[in-house]
Amino acid sequence: MAVTTELTTLHRTVDELRSIVAGVRSRYGDIPAVRRLLGDVDRIDLDVSELDTMTPPPDPAPGAVHIIDDRPVDPALWADADDEGLGGLRSSSQSGSPRDSRR
Repeated sequence: MAVTTELTTLHRTVDELRSIVAGVRSRYGDIPAVRRLLGDVDRIDLDVSELDTMTPPPDPAPGAVHIIDDRPVDPALWADADDEGLGGLRSSSQSGSPRDSRR
């Protein structure tokens, strides 16, 4: 049976769902939608039971911390780049600003 708090809660929730679907079945009868719901609850219950037999994986080790430099970047790095978000108006063979190519 459930070993962790999460699995205990999951079992309780599945049991509650099964009870609710049984109430829906008594209200609507044995129609295809209700039968599908009952099948879904059975599949969920099988998956939860499978989790009972598994050992949870260990927590991952914390990754390396990367410091991101927040100083301003030299604008010369972007001098010949188009802003693709605005359509990239200038081809690599043209010179001048993107605004010049619209004239």
